[in-house]
Amino acid sequence: MLLAADVGNTQTLIGLYGDRGAGGDNPAASRCEAGLLDHWRIHTNGRRTSDEYALQIQEFLGFHGFSFDDDIHGIAIASVVPSVTAALREMTVKYFGFKPVVVEAGVKTGMPILTENPREVGADRIVNAVGAADLYDGPVVVIDFGTATTYDAISARGEYLGGVIAPGVEISLDALYTRAAALRRVELVEPRSVIGRTTVESIQAGALFGFAGQVDGICRRMADELGPLTVVATGGLAEWIAPYTESIERIEPWLTLHGLRLVFARNA
Repeated sequence: MLLAADVGNTQTLIGLYGDRGAGGDNPAASRCEAGLLDHWRIHTNGRRTSDEYALQIQEFLGFHGFSFDDDIHGIAIASVVPSVTAALREMTVKYFGFKPVVVEAGVKTGMPILTENPREVGADRIVNAVGAADLYDGPVVVIDFGTATTYDAISARGEYLGGVIAPGVEISLDALYTRAAALRRVELVEPRSVIGRTTVESIQAGALFGFAGQVDGICRRMADELGPLTVVATGGLAEWIAPYTESIERIEPWLTLHGLRLVFARNA
């Protein structure tokens, strides 16, 4: 089995892949979920040691009766936090006895990176693009609602073209709370209407409809450059924003893990 770890600035998503066919027991499920036995989301902590990660992952595996020694044959890592990358790399060698596939310079992705400096493109953005190119015909735009909101463009020939980076939803709300003395943190839920009748509803409307408007505006401009395109959303807040946009056609919660699995297969 394969462990795939997507290490973001705020959260880390870990997926466990087995040998099931597409969609597991549900033939209608997306290919993106093929073989995904379970998944766990933990807080990203750059101070956690390799031993602490090993203990945590062993506990997750124990939920299914799996163990380090007999069941895990590969680990793939996409990380934007260098200290966590180092800890997971050390954990893999120490406890699993082999080296992980880490998405970094020199790793085969099967996708040309056409930016001016390919090394500065985040590993998560690359594996998102790899996953999207496998699932959809291009041009494709992947929107990842994470700590930052990223928009990544993939050409009809399967090339990574570049993208857009904007402040994430939670970062924006934190900045509003921090810089405005009279405002407070709010729960991210749909308000009763776009015209808020309370301060809380006004903030909720601004976040929900404001970011939905951002999505449509940026995607419209990207379509002007690329032509008709497919827009795919992923990330923790994708399901919250997507229904209020006109651009997003598909939500793929496990797109990054799917891309990691593909990169692992190309380097195994």
